[in-house]
Amino acid sequence: MTDQRDHGGGLDAAIRQYGGSRDDWLDLSTGINPVPYPLPRLTADSWTALPDRAAFDRLYALARNFWRVPQAAGIIGGTGASAIIAALPRVLETSHVAIPGPTYNEHSAAFLAAGWPVRDGAADVRVAVHPNNPDGRVWQAEDLNSPITIIDESFCDVMPEASLIHLAARPGTVVLKSFGKFWGLAGLRLGFAIGDPAIIDRLTDLLGPWQISGPALAIGAEALADPQWADDTRARLKMDAARLDALLESKGAALLGGTTLFRLYQVQDAKAAQHHLAQHHIWSRVFPYASDWLRLGLPAPDRWGQLEDAL
Repeated sequence: MTDQRDHGGGLDAAIRQYGGSRDDWLDLSTGINPVPYPLPRLTADSWTALPDRAAFDRLYALARNFWRVPQAAGIIGGTGASAIIAALPRVLETSHVAIPGPTYNEHSAAFLAAGWPVRDGAADVRVAVHPNNPDGRVWQAEDLNSPITIIDESFCDVMPEASLIHLAARPGTVVLKSFGKFWGLAGLRLGFAIGDPAIIDRLTDLLGPWQISGPALAIGAEALADPQWADDTRARLKMDAARLDALLESKGAALLGGTTLFRLYQVQDAKAAQHHLAQHHIWSRVFPYASDWLRLGLPAPDRWGQLEDAL
């Protein structure tokens, strides 16, 4: 069985193998925006007080407005989309789940940990990562008609026109949103589940009170109230993704897909390519199920030279 916990990241292990300090390394193994949202100044009680209801209500209202959430849909936040992914199988009543792959493997790991069989075909529950990680596949609403449908839009903020958030008002549907990737603040640990109020209510009970920290509530609210930053960021990511494609294709790689936060390339030998880049203190993503797939995120604006020199 393929490792259910295979991920990007793991820079500490790369440093142990190839040397250098953390500051020397360019981590392109994840799809996190390398230019994060600028952190606002926080009030002291963001750190010292238990989060109150008003802070949650403000965050959820801004999230509804930013993502154009249907009024009938429920919403709950948590400590990252991964925490919600782990909790979801425990609030669903099902016998089988279909998770078309290859895709983000935490969904399969979560259902297997909860004791649910995972299959590729028809099932009571379908999980669709939209756009898909790692190939960027985009789903259509008519393809998602299982009684319970989980739509993971962790990377969809780069392409809001493709969002299926309108389906969140449909019974049995849950749309997941990740704050860490597009806004570049993965360490903040903030994510959302939006959808069928009955499922959202059960998630709320399971996650318990104060499931989002005071700083995350404040920073998330500031960012979601800043659509101009989001528009400017999408434009920059589009240009940087094109620049990365041109660079890799000039070295013989073929673009297979991705989003403007990560690009998937076909190379002759992905592990050899990863090893070569690591010798230049650049970490990339390879996959146990595809020996010729190499995934790269975007360098920060001041780190392109390191990648260009390595290639």
